[in-house]
Amino acid sequence: MPEVVALDLRAGQGFVDALLRAWDAGNAVLPVDPRLPRAAVNHLLDALRPSAVIDEFGSHPRSGGVPGAEGDALVVATSGTTGAPKGVVLTHQAVEASAMASSRRMNVDPARDRWVACLPLAHIGGLSVVTRAIATGTPFTLLERFDAAEVDREARGGATLVSLVATALGRMDASRYRAILLGGAAPPERLPENVITTYGMTETGSGVVYDGSPLDGVDILIGGGGLGADGEVLVRGPMLMRAYRDGTDPRLPGGWLPTGDAGRVTEDGVLSVYGRIAEVIVTGAEKVWPEAVEGVLAAHPGVAEVAVWKRPDPEWGERVVAWVVPVDASAPPTLESLRSAVSEHIAPWAAPKELEVVAVLPRTRSGKVQRGGLT
Repeated sequence: MPEVVALDLRAGQGFVDALLRAWDAGNAVLPVDPRLPRAAVNHLLDALRPSAVIDEFGSHPRSGGVPGAEGDALVVATSGTTGAPKGVVLTHQAVEASAMASSRRMNVDPARDRWVACLPLAHIGGLSVVTRAIATGTPFTLLERFDAAEVDREARGGATLVSLVATALGRMDASRYRAILLGGAAPPERLPENVITTYGMTETGSGVVYDGSPLDGVDILIGGGGLGADGEVLVRGPMLMRAYRDGTDPRLPGGWLPTGDAGRVTEDGVLSVYGRIAEVIVTGAEKVWPEAVEGVLAAHPGVAEVAVWKRPDPEWGERVVAWVVPVDASAPPTLESLRSAVSEHIAPWAAPKELEVVAVLPRTRSGKVQRGGLT
């Protein structure tokens, strides 16, 4: 019976070797984030129940391990910040389908391209760079963490492809790479031509929509009529998860995965995602999507970083609030200037009614803003 083996290793050749050994033995791999404190690691292991843990000191069996299924390749913990971790099970078939579809879309040539993997391997956005390179035989360099200078040096040394989040993109010279995959959060309004925005999640085995266009083999449907929530983005394709670690499968009839995101598909088949259904702000009966407002405010010359969320309002039900890290702390942007920009580009009701100037925004380890931390 195939086992699940946890890799509690830093990013490097040792991680890759351990991954390949586990796969050769027919086992699946659960990557553990080395940045986690020991209590959080133990919580993760207790929840996802691997049969062994491999760290820098060797392999350590664990009692109570739950076997996987034939063909399982990965168990990737979701990045939720509360509750028990949910392990997403991806098969070798799904990993290969994701790798091939992505590489075809990017015209990857193993003879001339080289990947740089610099995002955390415990998250699908970072791990998929490694598995994509392995599946396609494309050379890659694995960095322990993102460092702008190091990523730049790799480009000067011949690397052509890299996957980043928006925060990392803003700290480096993007022009040195042939193509950059960007995911993890809403992209900046202005992007270099070589940047490809991606949409996906752990359950979809990494990005499945590039620049609004589904990868080959991926179907997109907007829910309604009893299939998913009204306006919800549904995804179907060969790279999707097999199940969660507890055996549950969230897919709907027909193989459709509900994403929890609201969006629409244009007549040309281009997907636009508004944001998480659970995060919509309803103010005066009007729906406001935080990510859309953030996109406008991020272009303001006085805004370095921004997050938008809500507070209760006795008149409107909820009011839009902007948390802003200013470019110049001594001269932050005014609420009036922010409201004007949003009113002009979206709608008056989407304009923030309140401004909070802060030094930093609360973020998850993968770089996403924690709206629950905005108070």
